[in-house]
Amino acid sequence: MAKIESELIRRWLNGWTVARSLPEAEPVEPAGDGLRSKCDQPGREVEVFALRADEEPGSLARLAAAVAAASRPTWLTVPTLRPGTVEAVVSAAGLELLQRSEWFMTTDLTEHPPHAPAAPYEREVRTEGSVTVVSLHGPSGEVAARGAIAVVGADAIADRIETDPAHRRRGLGRAMMSTLAEVAVAQGARTGLLIASQEGQHLYSSLGWHHEADVLIARGRVVPRPPHEH
Repeated sequence: MAKIESELIRRWLNGWTVARSLPEAEPVEPAGDGLRSKCDQPGREVEVFALRADEEPGSLARLAAAVAAASRPTWLTVPTLRPGTVEAVVSAAGLELLQRSEWFMTTDLTEHPPHAPAAPYEREVRTEGSVTVVSLHGPSGEVAARGAIAVVGADAIADRIETDPAHRRRGLGRAMMSTLAEVAVAQGARTGLLIASQEGQHLYSSLGWHHEADVLIARGRVVPRPPHEH
């Protein structure tokens, strides 16, 4: 049966937590069906990442039930080659489906095509530890596009790639990805990993990134706590 390798998901998550300065993800016990990350964002305090959704039918069901029973706002992210099956399982558990069209993608960074930002745009590169943030500035100094990449061993995880709406369709996305790849390779990375929004999939595909799996994201329907009685 075709499936996305759990080790690939682990590698992406390891770099994603580094990119966002989050604590290392912890295994979901007792069966090890997934990994739990503390995001501490409003409405997204915890995120659980499924590791074996395509391997064992009961694995995803256990994770979905745990997310549904969570007392804190919790998301469930599921890389899969069987999105229809995953959607049915998370819906049966009572979870709310947020995204069904994101992609898990990889590439060989050493073969990434080069693209420089066209004038008058200029790029700024700042590296702190394992994370590099790239900003492309417009003619008035405004940030027209930004993105980050975290290098962990031979992997580089691209994250938070954004282009301001006023500066789209000017090749900035291609220039951003080229710069991130260049920086990562210089730091020893060879494999690029990312989760692409529907808007970014065409760009990444045109640059040689490969679709490895669909990604579905759901969340538990947390019941508001009653106010404290005095």
